[in-house]
Amino acid sequence: MPQSPAPLHLIRRDPSCNMSRFYALSIEPTLFGEVMLIRTWGRIGSNGQMKLQTFSQLEEASAALNELRRQKLKRGYRAEGDIADAQFSDVAR
Repeated sequence: MPQSPAPLHLIRRDPSCNMSRFYALSIEPTLFGEVMLIRTWGRIGSNGQMKLQTFSQLEEASAALNELRRQKLKRGYRAEGDIADAQFSDVAR
């Protein structure tokens, strides 16, 4: 059985707009042999909202996760490590 992608946690911050958002994606197995794409989003510090989407095959769920990741990166979200690296490099200059 193929291995599911690692959970993904994206952040988008823009202090000029008081924007501080997160978007999390993960794939988990269900009790019925299917897989579920779990999306959680909201303001950093809140519980946010959650949406669950069930797929019969892991490949379908992985494709949906990758498409959502692509859309969010296009909208300015970045992985947590990328943001920390960018903030550190700004301070180091």
